Amino acid sequence: MKLVRPIFALLFVLSLTTGLYALQRGGFQGYGRRDYYSMGPLVPSEFYWTRLQYTSGYANGFTYGYSRRSPWAQDYPKADNDCLIALRRLTHINSPSPLNVADLDSDHLYDYPWIYAVDVNTWTFTEEEAKRLHDYLMKGGFLMVDNFHGTDDWQHFMAGMRMVLPDRPVEDLADADEIYHVLYDINEKFQIPSEVYVNTGRTYEKDGYVPKWRAIRNDHGRIMVAICANMHLGDAWEWADSPEYPEKFSGLAFRIVLNYITYSMTH
Repeated sequence: MKLVRPIFALLFVLSLTTGLYALQRGGFQGYGRRDYYSMGPLVPSEFYWTRLQYTSGYANGFTYGYSRRSPWAQDYPKADNDCLIALRRLTHINSPSPLNVADLDSDHLYDYPWIYAVDVNTWTFTEEEAKRLHDYLMKGGFLMVDNFHGTDDWQHFMAGMRMVLPDRPVEDLADADEIYHVLYDINEKFQIPSEVYVNTGRTYEKDGYVPKWRAIRNDHGRIMVAICANMHLGDAWEWADSPEYPEKFSGLAFRIVLNYITYSMTH
């Protein structure tokens, strides 16, 4: 099983600072048009950029599958594609496979070392789905969650998370934590807003005034779930090439996700 193998040969940077600045100021050359998205069949890769597709319960209905209105698909595919470009450009992690969407019913879930999920205040699990996500995490998988805001969203997120990892504490991550120093040294973090910031100047949504950088670990201290609450990193990636969206937000958002991916591939 791929997840339980240590991965020893990663390394890294072609041109970290200038590379990120190029992405934030108009994209990298040599990867095709900026509206091109990497779709198609999976090919053998060390790393797969994987978005979690889940059943969403909200208001009076449920959604599953892909549509622009599906909560799990927020910012997809542009945000994911921009991160995959950055990963290929700024690290030596082997990732030739195109964008990938995974659901909890597929046995291929265990082939993917890292999964990204958004709008997780809307996710719902059956007992079987919760067990499969639990097993994925305990066998070496890594889950990054993003784009949910405020007290009610946190409670709904945790209702699902407690089905998956009922006995694991949630902790706040300090700047000194290893995950913020595996690739970039990130010594200062701040709230990363959605594109709504451009018109409002507001970094928060609902009552999510304070950004929460949190995690859930296994018994050995490995981070299994990285939690970006009261923030919207996906928008920061998606709008990184827009002159109206501030570079300081997109720059931090890219550094965070590349650190999280590097951590997941080395732990």
